[in-house]
Amino acid sequence: MEAHNTSPATPPDTADEGFDLDPIEIRVLGVLIEKAFVTPDAYPLSINAIVTGSNQLTAREPVMAISEGEAQAAIDSLMARRLVSRRDQAGARVAKYEHLVRVRHSLPPAEQAVLATLMLRGAQTAGEIRQRCERLHRFDDITAVESVLEHLAEKFPPMVATLPRAPGTKEIRHMHLLGGTALLEEMAEAQASGTSGGATGRNRIVELEEEVARLRAEVDVLRSEFDAFRQQFN
Repeated sequence: MEAHNTSPATPPDTADEGFDLDPIEIRVLGVLIEKAFVTPDAYPLSINAIVTGSNQLTAREPVMAISEGEAQAAIDSLMARRLVSRRDQAGARVAKYEHLVRVRHSLPPAEQAVLATLMLRGAQTAGEIRQRCERLHRFDDITAVESVLEHLAEKFPPMVATLPRAPGTKEIRHMHLLGGTALLEEMAEAQASGTSGGATGRNRIVELEEEVARLRAEVDVLRSEFDAFRQQFN
């Protein structure tokens, strides 16, 4: 018996009319794209694997705590948008899912890697993207990353946008548009008004607190992994 794809009946395709995914849908879709690169032997993914990937403490900004029910709802919505499909495999006991972004939007590996990194880590500079894409796709230089960003921005609908340069910074940041343009406008306005005082200042404090919490979580994970490694020699 051959493996085959199945999916529920879907409404007329709206993928070319723009994106408006919610944060959980973005995280789930980003995980599916990422894991297709880093764990190909375990791909497609079960709901349990999707939840685990979504709630990682490392390489995720922000860190989230998605339940199995929330992940399944996101999968169902993404399937209706034809961005994800269910894969039934011979002998498999649970349903597994794979993304269709590479097919629906004709994205080669380099563009999939950049898009997934933006979806999982938020707005970033080209240098940050290059460094964080290393496990997914290796870019020879920043120019190669910028070329991919430009191509993603020229898609219809556009999938990536460049934020205005923030006051006092040397590099520009890029963000994905799979959540719609509202967040882009909000971030652009915040950067244009500077980072001092008022709500923007409070937002910066929150960002720094989240960054500290993330770094502490990463240290805890590394400490646990080191302890487990050391026990092998005791």
